[in-house]
Formats: sequence, structure tokens, C-alpha cells
Amino acid sequence: MKQILTSVLLLSVAFQSWALQPGDRVDNFKLLDQDGKMHELYYYSDMDAVVIMIHGNGCPIVRNAVHEYKEVRDQFKGKNVQFLMLNAFIQDSRESIVKEAEEFSMDMPILIDDTQLIAESMGVVRTADVYVIDPKTWKLAYRGELSDRLGYETQRVSTENPYAVDAINATIAGKQPEVAFTEAKGCLVNLLEADKTEEHKQISYADEIAPILIDKCLTCHRDGGIGPFAMSDYNMIRGFAPMIREVVRTKRMPPWHADPHVGEFSNDRSLSNEEQQTLVHWIEAGAPRGEGGDPLAEYKHDWPEWTLGEPDVIVEIPSFDVPAKGVVDYLNPTAENPLDEDVWVRAVEILPGSRQALHHVITTFGKADPNNPRGIQAMGGLGGYVPGGRGEEFPEDTGVFLPKDAVFSFQMHYTTFGKPVTDTSRMGIYLHKKKPKYPLDSTVLLNPMIKIPANTKEYWAKRESKPLERDILVYTLLPHAHFRGKASNFVARYPDGREEVLLSVPNYDFNWQTTYHLEEPIQLPAGTVIVHNTAWDNSAQNPANPDPNRVVPWGLQSWDEMLFGSIKWRYVNPREGDTSSGLGVVEEEHPGS
Repeated sequence: MKQILTSVLLLSVAFQSWALQPGDRVDNFKLLDQDGKMHELYYYSDMDAVVIMIHGNGCPIVRNAVHEYKEVRDQFKGKNVQFLMLNAFIQDSRESIVKEAEEFSMDMPILIDDTQLIAESMGVVRTADVYVIDPKTWKLAYRGELSDRLGYETQRVSTENPYAVDAINATIAGKQPEVAFTEAKGCLVNLLEADKTEEHKQISYADEIAPILIDKCLTCHRDGGIGPFAMSDYNMIRGFAPMIREVVRTKRMPPWHADPHVGEFSNDRSLSNEEQQTLVHWIEAGAPRGEGGDPLAEYKHDWPEWTLGEPDVIVEIPSFDVPAKGVVDYLNPTAENPLDEDVWVRAVEILPGSRQALHHVITTFGKADPNNPRGIQAMGGLGGYVPGGRGEEFPEDTGVFLPKDAVFSFQMHYTTFGKPVTDTSRMGIYLHKKKPKYPLDSTVLLNPMIKIPANTKEYWAKRESKPLERDILVYTLLPHAHFRGKASNFVARYPDGREEVLLSVPNYDFNWQTTYHLEEPIQLPAGTVIVHNTAWDNSAQNPANPDPNRVVPWGLQSWDEMLFGSIKWRYVNPREGDTSSGLGVVEEEHPGS
């Protein structure tokens, strides 16, 4: 009883006004770790306890405590407890965290909170502070020292009070820890914006918030857009403010799933750290209206029918009646090429008939083949459509050769949204007036031999290209999987054995089929091997999983899976006769897509 009273008294004096206290609910979040792997707190709902220690490079308490923390982890091995660390030091980078982790044998995920938004929500004050969280309620069961072994510049050989171990055991048993709080000893964490609500109330909706939303959100969140609500004015934003905060902290919005530490992409629609902080702090300050006009209400945009202008050729995609509810299987309608001559294509745009129902389109062309699931023997691709996407202009001086006898095949993915609608989408084709300097090519790396084990949280497979016969420039990369897709990447293995990650997507989301456009094309020399890796989550923890008890094979439908990576490229030095066949780089085994 004395220990409990002591815990309560300490609790009353030790916390900042914003600090998370035992008994408080811990909000969900997603963060990357030092190895570029994504972690979502609520994903660990199948655990009996989640334990997080606050980390910081150079802190002697952390360096000393980590070995005991590992011993505690090992003590609970096989007992359904997840151990993590969290770093919110403004002075640390992923590279320095990796170095520190290697030097001090920190062999566990260190979640990197470079916006400090998660540390703020958890009330972080010092490093070496341990949080024991109960996944049954997502409430904080214990917070404080790992044990009483360490002090400032002092340490005992052994511990008399293993506070965290006791708290974990109590949480596993469904009981309240006898000691819910102790005051952690560690280095102070400088949270730059913590406890600044009055200052955050001065964030301008008109000058700061609305411009972010117009730039990063309005393409989808507008009348007729795919977003579930239109960001029409301040009142709409104020009403959805708590939801906006949640989707930003869990990285559901904006829909950009690439690791920001790997590569730069011209179509990056993610929020910067500063934009995330501004939005969340404004919302947490009560989403004040402030002075000035309402840029969202006043925003006038033409939203032209064709963003690239009137096409040279328009191909109508066969109509489809989308039901009000349920799952719509992938469709593969075909259409004839209306042109009677060979041409070179410089750009393509898909105009959706129903932006709310049409999830994505992938366009290929080739010779008619009734024995192929897609109705054609593929010769090349013309891009496609994803929500929020615009017309795609091919890189400067490049084009795709389109023969006059080609047949188009459209992979159509629809999602229901509560009411029936008929979708009649169209493809606009823009032509070169003369043959471009470089034929643009596309190639697919796929593995139709995958067998994803049942009840497996993370299963990886890959496909490698043949060594490149000639130097190429890579322009875009597209990873594709289905409901169980979890992560994906493209790696270049150079002739000297060196490897470079070209794209890493640790937060893969089937709902968004993003093509990643490299800010600058990457030249790969002859002899390079391109490796495409994909991971799947075939467990009950994946809420989109149709059946975690099934061994999942390759298949066209979404309840099966794919390892499918598309690459757009060109030869550095084209030769006479090069077109855009899609067959010049790798050995393909293409049963359909």
C-alpha cells in the first residue's frame, strides 16, 4: 500500500501538464525504425503487452540501460510481449541512430519520431523512460524506470525493484501494476513545441493551414473527387479536424508510402515534417479560425476535363455498372486502336467516369489473344490512373511506339462507396509529330511461383532481372501486390557487387497504386541486376486479409497475390530498330497481371 501511495504522490508532482499518465489511452501512430521498417502501434493488438523505452544518442543512461532492457526482453521471449524504443532527439538522424545502435548492440527497432508529434502525445520528458502499454485497452499501465539499478552517475550491481518486469507481468495477467509510476532518470528530451498551446492558437488558418490543404489534399478532397468529403471551407475542416490529426499521425494521408530517406520523386505528395507539425498543432489548439479570409471557400480552380489539353485520340473504355456495396473483381475490358497508322505516343491521360468508384487503371497494348486472361499478348504499356493522379507526360525526348493493329487492355479496379454508379472512363492519347529521340520502354519483374505461408506476419520473396545487356536510364518504378501486400523495394546490384536501393515502400497500401517518378533518372550500367522484393502480411493482424489460414498463390484476383514490379526506362544509347517492346531487359514469365 505504501508503494502505491508513493506512486500516486510522485505522479502528482512529476508530470508536465501535457504528459501522458498511467491510465491514459495511448493514441495510435506509425513510425519508421532505423532500418526503414514501418511500425504501427495498434498493429500489436495481438500482444499481451507493448513496451517502449525512450532512446537518445549519446545519453549515458540509455547506453547503460539498454543491456538491462535487452535482458528484460529476453526474459519475456515467447510470452507475447513486443519491445520497442523511440527516439525524438532533434539532434539525431537515421544514420547516427544506426551507428549508435551498432556500437552499443541495440538489436531492436528504434522508432524515429522526427516530427516529435508522437513524443508530444506520449508526454516524453526524459530518455530511458519505459512505457508499458496494455493492448487490450491501449491504456498506459506503467511509466518510469526500468528498475532502481541506475542513477545519475551511479549504478548498482543488481536491482531490488524491477518495476518494468513487475508491470509487464501484471499487464499480462490482466491486473493493475502495484507501482504504476516511478520517475525515470535520463537525459532531458527537448520537445520544441510541447506545452505551447497558446502559441499554436496563433497559427493562421488563412495563411498556413488552408494553403497546405489546397496544395496536398484538394485534388482528391473536392466536389467530384475520390475523397470522402470535400474540403470546401473552414467549417468542414473544423468538423473533420480530429480525423485529419489521426490520419496524419498514422500516415494514412496523404497517400504516399515511400521511405523519405531513399530517393527523391517528382510526384511526392507527402507532407513535410513542418507541415505535419503545423497541421497537428493547430488542430490540438482547437482549430482556431483566426483572422483573414477563407482560401478554401474562395478557391477557384477550373479542373479542366483533360489536364493535358484536348487529346489527339480518345478511346472509350467499355462501361461498367458499379454496385452500391460489395467487392468488385478486377475487370479486363479491351478496346480497338482507332488509328490506321503506326504512331509515337508522348503522353496519356485516363479520364475517370466516376472518380469515387474508379480505384485504378493499368493500360497495356498488344496483339489480340483470346487465350490470354487479359485478351492480348502484351507488347507494351501506356501507364494508367490512380486517385489523385493526373495525365502522364513521358520524359522529354521519349515516346512509346504504338502499332496501328494494337488492341488496348485495361485492368480496371473499382471500389464501392454506398450508391450504384455507371463508370464510363476514357483514355486520351497525345502523339508526337515526329519520331522522338529515345524510345521509352517498360519492363515487368514478377514471380508467379510465390506461395505465401498461412498465418505469417511477414513473408518476403523476390524476382531478379538478367544482367542488363546495355546501359539504361530508369524513370519510374511501380510495386504492385494485393490485399496482403506489406512492403516492397527495388534494388540495383551493380557489376562490382555494390547494391543501391532505388525505391523502398515500407508502408505499402493496396488502395493506392502509386507509380514513383524519379526526380532525376538513374543510370544503370550494363551488367547491373535489378532486384524487386515484396513482403506480405498473411496474418489475422492484417484487417484486409480475406483468409489468414490459406497458403496464398499467385493469382489475378485480389484474394490471391502478386509480386509485380513495373519499370519505365530507356537505353542510354539507342540503336536503329529500338522501339518500345518491353522485352529488352529481363527474362519475363508473364501469365497476366
